[in-house]
Amino acid sequence: MNEEELYLKWVRRVEALEREGIIKSKKVKEAFLKVPRYKFVPEESAQWSHVDEPLPIPAGQTVSAPHMVAIMLELAELEEGMKVLEVGTGSGWNAALIAEIVKTDVYTIERIPELVEFARKNLKRAGYEGIVHVIPGDGTKGFPPRAPYDRIIVTAGAPRIPDPLIEQLKSSGKLLIPVGSYHLWQDLYVITKTGSGKVRKRRWGGVAFVPLIGEHGWEG
Repeated sequence: MNEEELYLKWVRRVEALEREGIIKSKKVKEAFLKVPRYKFVPEESAQWSHVDEPLPIPAGQTVSAPHMVAIMLELAELEEGMKVLEVGTGSGWNAALIAEIVKTDVYTIERIPELVEFARKNLKRAGYEGIVHVIPGDGTKGFPPRAPYDRIIVTAGAPRIPDPLIEQLKSSGKLLIPVGSYHLWQDLYVITKTGSGKVRKRRWGGVAFVPLIGEHGWEG
């Protein structure tokens, strides 16, 4: 399947997500159209990139289904100029989408060396080298050198909300994080830090992510 065919199938998926009310905003739709998932999966999986399901990537991990990525981006309410930290780079796709919306540098942490290199390769090929910064390390500790953040988006399921991520969130900032069991099922929470430093939690609904491994997450 050539790139023109891949992109046509991708456009149809984006349009379907919009019809279903999952993609709601112009900025998320435009980001999806500019950053197709097939650029961020292994070559043998590219033909399936338009299918609304997770796909395998190296190191036994997955890239999320398009609908789940769209839901989280809409919930994050990203705006141009925001400083964003992503925890769990994976393929680099979500970070590229974020960068396309905020139009500035994005910081993303990945604990698996093989995925650090995979994501960097994908991001370079897609034109986001020097914009999306892939940081090797324990994402549950956040990334203090660039804190505080307007938004923190976690793409793995945690047993609890890591304190460092709350601490590195700006006042009026938002943290999106799945919290629940090690395997399969978690609840997606939208955490808002008020001007007085208080934390408000809103449960969005059930999701299924790989486990968040680290000092403030699950043991590896």
